[in-house]
Amino acid sequence: NLREEEGTVNAPIGRHPVDRKKMAVNRRTGKEAITHYRVLERFGGYTYVECRLETGRPHQIRVHMASIGHPLLGDDIYGPAKCPFPSLQGQTLHAMTLGFLHPETGAYMEFEAPLPEYFVQLLEKLRRR
Repeated sequence: NLREEEGTVNAPIGRHPVDRKKMAVNRRTGKEAITHYRVLERFGGYTYVECRLETGRPHQIRVHMASIGHPLLGDDIYGPAKCPFPSLQGQTLHAMTLGFLHPETGAYMEFEAPLPEYFVQLLEKLRRR
């Protein structure tokens, strides 16, 4: 459970020094990566957070949250191998809003997607605990 209500992880991300298939905070060869997070809801041992990225590195949210001791629930690469919720379909990570500048027109484009049903069900289960 995160102690703070919000925070920023400003740590470069690059290849993991031992496991080349993974990314890691790598101060020697990593590229700048900044993730802002804010608590949306608390559930005892779990925290539902919103992350806003200043950069877009591969696995950025997963690596940054794991680096501060708060891996994503269900993330078997950057978190614990065993998930306490076996019905999860991967890590509990969802891109609710994606925005970017169109490469040809320069116009800002934004897309939103609701939470998938398995994620909604997990939140409801955590609220009942």
